[in-house]
Amino acid sequence: MTGSGTVGVRKARSAETEAALKEAAKRVFARTGYLKAKITDITAEADRAAGSFYSHFGSKEQLLEALLVDMLAESDERVEDPGHSPDFTDPEAVRWHVAAYWNFVSANKPVVVALSQAAMVDEHFARRLRQLLEPNLHDMAHHLEHIRASGGQLPGDPLVVASALISLISQFASTWLLGEGEAAALGRELSEGEAVDTLTRFILNGISGPAR
Repeated sequence: MTGSGTVGVRKARSAETEAALKEAAKRVFARTGYLKAKITDITAEADRAAGSFYSHFGSKEQLLEALLVDMLAESDERVEDPGHSPDFTDPEAVRWHVAAYWNFVSANKPVVVALSQAAMVDEHFARRLRQLLEPNLHDMAHHLEHIRASGGQLPGDPLVVASALISLISQFASTWLLGEGEAAALGRELSEGEAVDTLTRFILNGISGPAR
């Protein structure tokens, strides 16, 4: 095998190990929670040597950050979806974004919970998390600007309104998808359709309803 071929095989194996560690981490986080998860738990789950972890990640926090970066990259790819529109004067555009976020949380529950747990105990990680998510805030504000540009009126500064919307959607998803808050006490399930429709109508009334 040529030198370049050997390098290619090594890179492929390295990428395979990194992917295996990420997938193993998701399973371990789902089973034990992020705070109790150990690096040795992750490597054992991935069927890799314990030392292999540090060839890819400097810490458990770096692995979690890498998982978030992957998730955000997948989310960015959805922008190419034919149904996507940044124009929030269109109710269907609002609904598309609500559904996208709901599905994002639903598909990544262990990592979303892990991010919350890590941010609670590590201020450095919490700051890094805010940095990674900040573009989403500005993106939402840009979407809201379409309402002003068309002559509509927002209840406040677009960036502040965007912050309120993201907080609303995030907490609502946490309540119903992650079992936080009062959802368990209500004793009922919430379908994706009902969740998305309720949030969409609530948001549309909030950002474009009559001023009082």
